[in-house]
Amino acid sequence: MARSVSVIMTDDLDGSPDAETVTFAFAGVTYEIDLAPKNRAKLEKALEPFIQAARRIPRSGRRRGPDRQSDSVDRAAVRAWAKSVGINVSERGRISAEIIRQYEAAH
Repeated sequence: MARSVSVIMTDDLDGSPDAETVTFAFAGVTYEIDLAPKNRAKLEKALEPFIQAARRIPRSGRRRGPDRQSDSVDRAAVRAWAKSVGINVSERGRISAEIIRQYEAAH
């Protein structure tokens, strides 16, 4: 038997249909609310002068430190190169930053 499940998002303030989840933060607390277009526009209009005057801050946990491995490094290529020059590197897992630096210097 086939089953079809529908999720209908309604506005948390007035029950209007076609709501979308809006996330915002204030005083160090993050909130979520489901708002239909009309109420979302009201919220945006009310916050607009504050947003215009505010500074954006990066999301926590999204910063990449200098020792983090880049997503652009082809780890398979690094492993193959390391083996070809006699550097012991594991088949799986993290590749040391030093080996990545050596690979990048050689290429």
